[in-house]
Amino acid sequence: MQIKNMRIEEHPILGKLEKRPTIKIEVDGKLIEAIEGEPIAAALMAAGKSVFRYTRKRKEPRGVFCAIGQCTDCMMTVDDLPNVRTCITPVRNGMKVRTQDGPEIRRPAANEGS
Repeated sequence: MQIKNMRIEEHPILGKLEKRPTIKIEVDGKLIEAIEGEPIAAALMAAGKSVFRYTRKRKEPRGVFCAIGQCTDCMMTVDDLPNVRTCITPVRNGMKVRTQDGPEIRRPAANEGS
């Protein structure tokens, strides 16, 4: 098994990683490379990021746990929308992802209707 930049390039069962275009996403103010269409969590893990949010009360770090969208451990703020499950949300070029501190409540912007 070959690993390049924390990505499995060739797997003994799944075979070689299909070549797809790469894009850039911003994570906590830093640009990282992602493979078009992959889950946000996969891009973050490939870049070496393991903490996606902190719990509200005890400030404990959380990252990927179930990887199927059933838990809340991988929730982050994506393009100003809090509580996005990054394990099931695909990356988009230019998206902005931010580490979340507990569950956040989205407040409407001043220009949004009530």
